[in-house]
Amino acid sequence: MRTHTGEKPHQCSKCDKAFPKNSDLIKYMRTHSGEEPYQCSQCDKAFSNNSDLIKHMRTNTGEKPYYCSQCDKAFSLKTTLITHQRTHTLERNHTNAANVTRLSHITVIL
Repeated sequence: MRTHTGEKPHQCSKCDKAFPKNSDLIKYMRTHSGEEPYQCSQCDKAFSNNSDLIKHMRTNTGEKPYYCSQCDKAFSLKTTLITHQRTHTLERNHTNAANVTRLSHITVIL
């Protein structure tokens, strides 16, 4: 419910940042402490949160769980997929703009 009300009762003791959930504050506090409790089992890299470790592990395993529904390309990060999907939208918009330009030109000739 705090998401909807904007209430952020969990205040960082080091700065002015505040959070709706205590778990978010705990994660954030690692930016001040430099704590990196999530260790990669394949290399010496460590991370302050588990989601960053999971993303990193995909580079080691080659796992690409995010697929483009238009061209079947696969991506390890959802953000990369979203960026890629925009290329399809831009291609369509560019094609539509080119067709409109051609139609306008044909209309002028007629």
